[in-house]
Amino acid sequence: MQKNFTPPAKWCAILLLAVLAIQIVNAQAPTLVYQPVISGLSSPVDIVNAGDGTNRIFVVQQGGTIRVYDQSLTFLGNFLTVTGMVTAGGEQGLLSLAFHPNYNANGYLYVYYTSAPSGAVTVARYTRSATNINQADPASRVVLLSIPKPTDGSGNPFTNHNGGKLNFGPEGFLYFATGDGGSGNDPFNNAQDGSTLRGKMIRLNVNNENPPYYFVPPDNPYTSDPNVLDEIWALGLRNPWRWSFDKATGDMWIADVGQGTREEVNFRPAGATGGINYGWRCFEGMIPTPGVPACSPPNYIPPIFDYTHAFGISITGGYVYRGTEFPSLVGYFIAGDYISGNVWLIRSDGSSTLQGGFPSSLFTFGQAEDGTLYAGAGGTVYKVATVAEAPTPVKLISFTLRQESNFNQINWKTALEINAREFSIESSNDGINFIEVGKVPASQQPNGSSYSFRHFISADKKLYYRLNSIDNDGRSEYSRVISTVAKTGEEPIKLYPPTNSSVLVQLNKSVSGIRIVNVYGQVVHRQLTGNSSGLFYINTSGWKNGVYVLIADSGEGPISRKFLLDNQ
Repeated sequence: MQKNFTPPAKWCAILLLAVLAIQIVNAQAPTLVYQPVISGLSSPVDIVNAGDGTNRIFVVQQGGTIRVYDQSLTFLGNFLTVTGMVTAGGEQGLLSLAFHPNYNANGYLYVYYTSAPSGAVTVARYTRSATNINQADPASRVVLLSIPKPTDGSGNPFTNHNGGKLNFGPEGFLYFATGDGGSGNDPFNNAQDGSTLRGKMIRLNVNNENPPYYFVPPDNPYTSDPNVLDEIWALGLRNPWRWSFDKATGDMWIADVGQGTREEVNFRPAGATGGINYGWRCFEGMIPTPGVPACSPPNYIPPIFDYTHAFGISITGGYVYRGTEFPSLVGYFIAGDYISGNVWLIRSDGSSTLQGGFPSSLFTFGQAEDGTLYAGAGGTVYKVATVAEAPTPVKLISFTLRQESNFNQINWKTALEINAREFSIESSNDGINFIEVGKVPASQQPNGSSYSFRHFISADKKLYYRLNSIDNDGRSEYSRVISTVAKTGEEPIKLYPPTNSSVLVQLNKSVSGIRIVNVYGQVVHRQLTGNSSGLFYINTSGWKNGVYVLIADSGEGPISRKFLLDNQ
């Protein structure tokens, strides 16, 4: 029973000041908007990047197929279809993907799925195709571990509470959070039972080429405890649906789906040891779980944030924003609710701001290499932006050109145009200094349009083009750079003098990858280029001054160029 009372005037004043302070903090939080950027998907449950410098994103569909897109969100193909899964639906299917920190060298990627016919939670490793960086080898699968599901009184396995998110930690170990196995109130008390991997945070060293393809890190917290499995990092989770590391700090954020009363977010600062307990089934959110006998698990750490089912009934965790495009969003952890569409911006002290308006069926959040934040809902991936800082709302599907004898025909197609004013076509002789060569008015069709522009010029030399999309407020956004092919011979590789801690590389022929070695023969940079040509920058900050050699791998053999790094 709740008691009502009137506090003294002093405490009323203090409470009023506290409320005003909270309102001021909340008023400073940015307002989010969601821009559709990829459509036509089927239950996108995970959105990840490979961390390999290509800026691609990979969209995991619950039915088993992973799609890959380039940095302009152009579809590159199906990366992998995982077989041997239980029929997708509900909380089953393909649930997560993660790339090894050394993916550039070893090509290893890891998936998390419910296997057929038992629905066992399974972690498996695949290897990148040897001939196509946009595909994984489906025959390369090896299973690291499989966690069986508990069954009901008739021997049927529970289908829910599978957890399902893989992440590599700052130290390079693989973490994943499992659900308690299903049913209500965790009937077998799995989350508190150290003899099962259900309802836990797991931590593995996966640098093992032999079965079981992983080692237990010696500093895992329970390696000396005979009552707890060595793989366990933390206990007491119910159904952790999406969790992440802060890419700037290494802090761990876990969103754990509640039962009948509360949804929660748990926080663990970087450098903190494991060996803690998040409380389920003794606690749901910050309260004792209704209907469960009172209990107090050892090493219990309460969540920093929870909400009641008046605001939603199934939390979806996200990421701490660390991009550069929306400065006001930096440092906020973003989480939402699958049912209500409410979204929270949360600080590590537990303070939060509530916003509505997200499309329903919020499956997941995702993060690109540059920190761009995405969200998957229904059959669509959205870019998460802020109102005041939102970029030009144009979704560019394609940007191509056709080279003729006396003109170059530039073509582009959009899928979304909101508040768009015009397109500016810019040309360059060197791929660095661009000038405007024409303008085309935007159709302002919400579902996009097709456009073309002819640049009349001698087509004997190589020219570079880019497209500037401009909205009614004057904001603009550039496309990727494309180029013609010179009719006369030219150097296959051109290096521009290093400036501002970077070197500009111009590839005039297709190569599969490049590497840079120092005078001692040590490889200081390696990058896959996917049999493509064009311009790109290599960050040389932290490199010692001296002579370096860039080696490009082409179908005709390696091509090398020397350059001098002299950062004064």
